[in-house]
Amino acid sequence: MDNRIDYYEVAKEELNLIMDLEKQLKKTSIDRKLRELIKIRVSQINGCAFCIGMHTADARKMKVSEEQIYLLNAWDDTNIYSEKEKLAFKLAEAITHISKNGVPTALYNEVRACYSEEEYTDLVLIINQINMWNRLSIAMGNQHTV
Repeated sequence: MDNRIDYYEVAKEELNLIMDLEKQLKKTSIDRKLRELIKIRVSQINGCAFCIGMHTADARKMKVSEEQIYLLNAWDDTNIYSEKEKLAFKLAEAITHISKNGVPTALYNEVRACYSEEEYTDLVLIINQINMWNRLSIAMGNQHTV
């Protein structure tokens, strides 16, 4: 992978901490397929081709359907996702675009009607983690290659 800076070398300790958080987030009660779909959706919003490629490949390994991957950018206009999944995507979009409207109380209440406190917190951490990865990847010039 060609980067502007070999940040895994320059910031070893910091990247190790980020990777430790990544490992911890895999232990949450949030379904692993939903975690990957969230990562793809946030990466689509942020325009991170490197992360879209990586998480699309990971989702396929987890047997996420091609239809669910292809229609993710239009999740609100299809019935292939559960209401619970759609709420996670809605929250992901709100957090990714947080400077526009924040996370309105109505959305928080809507999500909390389906997700426990722990699950809500896990979702927020997963969403923030992929936003951080997207920003790191874009800033460092990571390129999606085939």
